[in-house]
Amino acid sequence: MLSYLLRKLLLSIPVLFGVTVIVFAIAHAMPGDAVLAMITAEAPSSEALIAMRRGELGLDQPLYIQYLNWIGQILHGNLGRSFVNGRSVGEIIGERLPMTLELMGVALLVAFIIGTTLGVISALRQYRLTDYSLTLGGFVGVSIPDFFMGLLLVYVFALELRWLPSSGISTAGDNFSLLDNLRHLILPAAALALFRAAIFMRYARAGMLDVLNQDYMRTAKAKGLRPSTITLRHGLRNALIPLVTVFGLALPTLFGGSVVIETIFQWPGIGLMFIDAVVNRDSPVIMDYVLITAIIVMLANLATDLAYSVLDPRVNYD
Repeated sequence: MLSYLLRKLLLSIPVLFGVTVIVFAIAHAMPGDAVLAMITAEAPSSEALIAMRRGELGLDQPLYIQYLNWIGQILHGNLGRSFVNGRSVGEIIGERLPMTLELMGVALLVAFIIGTTLGVISALRQYRLTDYSLTLGGFVGVSIPDFFMGLLLVYVFALELRWLPSSGISTAGDNFSLLDNLRHLILPAAALALFRAAIFMRYARAGMLDVLNQDYMRTAKAKGLRPSTITLRHGLRNALIPLVTVFGLALPTLFGGSVVIETIFQWPGIGLMFIDAVVNRDSPVIMDYVLITAIIVMLANLATDLAYSVLDPRVNYD
């Protein structure tokens, strides 16, 4: 296991290097000018002012020098400073990352619980009305994109029924409270969770159907065990093994979905921060966001592989 971890970590180095090269090239190929975006009407632009600002930000140097400077900062634990407000990018991400993790964690947990439960029910009621209804609902769920689901939830539950708030993490003017935060979390988490729940349901159904036909399940039935014991103790654990991979693969799509959902619901996480950085041509924030996202995804994939080996004794990474 240790040798496998070392191999994975060594392989991640060229992957991260490739990510840094690609994101640096894309960030500097974006249309617009970061310096001109910072200069407002109160500070009239001039060639001298623009040249001075470029020198202060290091944008007057060749691209390969800018890239090496950025990598050098990263290796020393310094994510640089925002072009817009001059704050440390690490500080900005540190403030906003917990909000995104809260949103993604709740959405993934809800999607896993709902999707797995419905998938098992669908498998146990194979070729019945319940199975057909859940399968149809699953196809509808995977067909609706996150942004449309978010807008639909806002229209129904925030604008029409007025049951839930439509934006933010707490009510403006009120002291922060956990209950109020959860009310604001329901709609964005639901918008992220419904698509993933449909995917989990389809894989859980397929996995459970495969397990139900195994010899050990028939042996458990022959022993006279209760159906609930057979399903939960002998069937569900083995049926969930393929879902571990799906769980790990859901993380990259969650980051992509959170950018859209945080923008719709004005949830102050790193997804909304990324959109603001793109609008303002804030290259350091854009590059560091993509790099940190890539690191988190790679660590999640590694954790998925380890969890798979724990759940399935047949898997040996040595």
